[in-house]
Amino acid sequence: MENGTDIYNPFSLLCTLDSLKFKSYWFNTGTPSFLVKLLKDSNFCLPNLTDEGVTAKTLTDVESFKDNPIAVIYQSGYLTIKGYEERFETYQLGFPNKEVAEGFINYLVPYYTPVKDTESTYYVVNFINDVEKGNPEQFMKRLATMFSDTDYKIVGDAELYFQNAFFIVMRMLGFYTKVERPTSESRMDMVIETKDYVYIVEFKLDGTPEEALKQIEEKGYAKPFAMDSRKLYRIGVNFSLEKRCIDRWIIE
Repeated sequence: MENGTDIYNPFSLLCTLDSLKFKSYWFNTGTPSFLVKLLKDSNFCLPNLTDEGVTAKTLTDVESFKDNPIAVIYQSGYLTIKGYEERFETYQLGFPNKEVAEGFINYLVPYYTPVKDTESTYYVVNFINDVEKGNPEQFMKRLATMFSDTDYKIVGDAELYFQNAFFIVMRMLGFYTKVERPTSESRMDMVIETKDYVYIVEFKLDGTPEEALKQIEEKGYAKPFAMDSRKLYRIGVNFSLEKRCIDRWIIE
């Protein structure tokens, strides 16, 4: 497996050549509702879909799918092998291409956030407009509103909900802007880059925005952009587990 060869999707390719248009042909052939149910039932942390290495046994052990749905998601084609760590014999997974990633993330939206399926594009467009126009205050207000409009049954474990919802928002933004989570000195929550602006966003769970801004400063998260001509914003955010919402933020 570690020396395997990537393969293309003949169905999507044939449909594209037939219509001479790029569309989500493969994803539209079926919906991953069963996979989403597995993710929800197992209380799976969505960032682990692509952040953690897995063993060959994990990828082939479909019998334990109730506890770890990775094998079923991988064998269904929604994840593929992106790298291999020979020393530990582990595989790095990722989405095969943008069509699968965008389709899968958009499908998750109504299951993990209060945003309806028909409203996901609306939310993304407004988020993108905010960051591209250099309006972090409006971006944060929109994000806070999204998190506050959450039913208790949707939230469940508040910390897991926040991690999963944040992962979805980050991935949705990443389809249209450059979004990263660098880990050079320490884990930075999110960096959004546009043509004219850079946003460094640090989140705290039951902390304070001041603590988040202090971490940005102490860990030197802004150093890579010291010579950058773009305007840089530092944003410290606190998510209250008790209130199940973003309660405060500070922008510098």
